[in-house]
Amino acid sequence: MQPVDIVILANGPGEVATWVRPTVRSLRRQLGDDRASVRISLILSPCPHATGKEAAIARSYPQIDRVQDPQNFWPFLLSGKTAESWEWRSRGVVLFLGGDQFFTLVVAKRLGYRSIIYAEWEARWVPWVDRFALMKPEIGRRVRAKYRPKLTTIGDLIAEVAADVRESPNVSENNTVELIGLLPGSKPAKLAQGVPLCLAIAEILARKRPQTHFVIPVAPSLDLDTIARFADPARNPLLSRFGTRGAQLERSPEGEPQFLTETGVRIRLHTASPAYDLLVRCRLCLTTVGANTAELGALGVPMLVLLPTQQLDAMRAWDGLPGLLANLPLVGTGLAKIINGWVLRQGRLFAWPNIWANREIVPELVGVLEPSAVAREAIALLEDPERLEQMRDRLKALRGKAGAADALATVVRDELEKTEAN
Repeated sequence: MQPVDIVILANGPGEVATWVRPTVRSLRRQLGDDRASVRISLILSPCPHATGKEAAIARSYPQIDRVQDPQNFWPFLLSGKTAESWEWRSRGVVLFLGGDQFFTLVVAKRLGYRSIIYAEWEARWVPWVDRFALMKPEIGRRVRAKYRPKLTTIGDLIAEVAADVRESPNVSENNTVELIGLLPGSKPAKLAQGVPLCLAIAEILARKRPQTHFVIPVAPSLDLDTIARFADPARNPLLSRFGTRGAQLERSPEGEPQFLTETGVRIRLHTASPAYDLLVRCRLCLTTVGANTAELGALGVPMLVLLPTQQLDAMRAWDGLPGLLANLPLVGTGLAKIINGWVLRQGRLFAWPNIWANREIVPELVGVLEPSAVAREAIALLEDPERLEQMRDRLKALRGKAGAADALATVVRDELEKTEAN
């Protein structure tokens, strides 16, 4: 094969972790590791859900050769020039894995490459895009018949999460330790409420169920000092509103770091990423909304999804116009309260497994959440193994089969071969 470029467009932390990561591994498996023949570049676009660490995370993937940060996206889109003045090979493909599908058209046209869009919900710009990889066949039913040869159903890329899990004892087979995963979020707006809520719940559960162990899988975009700031009562006034005095960060050269709460509860801080082997050993996870619900769903891990509204103006990561309005300077705080109140009154589903199923598979607790009430719900689940197993089975059924990343890599290879033929 003549030298080619594969340009991947992506944006948020969920896409980088659950779409880009398995895809680039499959691309290298199928196309080889010779960078002189196949070069993979990732260009990130701005995202309201971004943590600011997406580029660093992507650079840790050995399959990717070049990464451009999102703050350089608009100059690139308008001028075609990257911040580091990348050169481009004469042949290649542009692969959409997050952001706005229209960007794929612009970049592919500018570079003279073929275009491929991974369509999770909808296939757009169909007449002008060369190929679509669909998450599910229903998406193709809305496409005119003459364009359907462009469509290939590959499945759900998030299902690849389950394929990443090495041989680990299943939680149902490991009854010696009752492990609870706490996922308070990765952005300051979520951590400000999520850390106090999780600490308070852990303290209650520890009193009621002393056999329980707790772990926080620290998001790869976070460092320990940052998450510790939200457990410090001198720096996070919301701790008192959730009825906890916070926790101290303890580091040990012999083991994992941990939080030690004022009441003596220890919570491990697991920093290796991805933490899939750990998560599958959790009997239950308490999690905020976001991409983590998709990953837990793909792993088949039962969860309680928490959306506290004690600080209503903190939620500013909605998609589209609501997200833009909520982040406006000066007036954003007031608009955020109005928008969030309106969104919450709609009765919509927030957890990805529930959105996919269009019904509540995992419980969502939304509102001014009291730690004692959440703890009671968690205990009710922990004391009902049949309900937990039913939740686990429904999540696995919803997940579908692995193999989407390999199928997508095959689509990319096919399109590259067409460029060689031309």
